[in-house]
Amino acid sequence: MDALTATLKIAASGLGAQSERLRVVSENLANAQSTGDAPGANPYRRKTISFVSELDRASGTNIVEVSSIDRDPSAFPVEFQPGNVAADDKGYVKLPNVNVLIEMADMNEANRSYEANLQVVKQARDLISMTIDLMRNQS
Repeated sequence: MDALTATLKIAASGLGAQSERLRVVSENLANAQSTGDAPGANPYRRKTISFVSELDRASGTNIVEVSSIDRDPSAFPVEFQPGNVAADDKGYVKLPNVNVLIEMADMNEANRSYEANLQVVKQARDLISMTIDLMRNQS
């Protein structure tokens, strides 16, 4: 496999990984206020994503893949909301362990990584196109 094709494969794996990361962050943000539906019930638990570098045997390159999507084990913050459906007998509601600032920072980082991988794909495509044009002009 030539270097440009390998570059495209690596960048494509990065695009897929960051796309999945953006999906997880979006889900966390969408559920940042989702409490339980019964008194004392647990609310939405934040999801985390982990990546791993894998050898792609067909191309001989290292690509990135999602290794797991897990749940954040950190404690749920509680807030006094006696009128809430999810309030326990003392009036406290467990809130999701989602920190919107952290999720926004993760989203920003994933977006920048996605854009960087997209730029690599564009550059490799341009180089392939220029190579084809040079080969045409040689004939």
